[in-house]
Amino acid sequence: MSVLLCVKANPKPVKESKSLTMAEEFLRVYREKNPLDRIIERNVYEETIPLVDADVLKGWDKLQRQEELNYVEKEKVGKINAFTEEFLAADKYVFVTPMWNLSLPPLMKAYLDTIVVAGKTFYYTEQGPVGMVKGKKAVHIHARGGFYNQPPMDQLEFADRYIRALLNFLGVTDIHSLICEGHEYLPDRAEAFLQEAVARAKELATEF
Repeated sequence: MSVLLCVKANPKPVKESKSLTMAEEFLRVYREKNPLDRIIERNVYEETIPLVDADVLKGWDKLQRQEELNYVEKEKVGKINAFTEEFLAADKYVFVTPMWNLSLPPLMKAYLDTIVVAGKTFYYTEQGPVGMVKGKKAVHIHARGGFYNQPPMDQLEFADRYIRALLNFLGVTDIHSLICEGHEYLPDRAEAFLQEAVARAKELATEF
């Protein structure tokens, strides 16, 4: 049995979100093909995710000095640790995002900050950082209204590129990008673009 962790970042209902619609179909087919696997779903807009703020930084400094954390520091650092441990315990990852302002929704960035932890998901060497999350696979399900797969717009794409770079940094190299794009530029073809993406999602789910 494998554990699949699906992290979504969209406050909209499924029917109003292309990325969530794609994810629903992906997970439906995945469940059919892998009935014994455990699937954990998180929507960052329904979770309390601590930001890396002064309390968290102070808490981490105190832990290094083996000092007692105050209540607020302990609460925030504890929640971050819980997300980190959940991420490490999973075998497969699915990230579901729209593109907002050329990048990811802010709460997805907040979540990603909970899984990039020195000594747990990567470590430093004289030759540079080394990822500790090996032998796992991931898929990024992503929707963006414009076309960002060719120059010059590809230079402004900081969502899928960021997810892939961060996972590579942590040691995850088996990554698939499942993207629906162009529906804002060509609204008359929006439904066709979505259906094409949903078909790819179903196909990928059978192999993932």
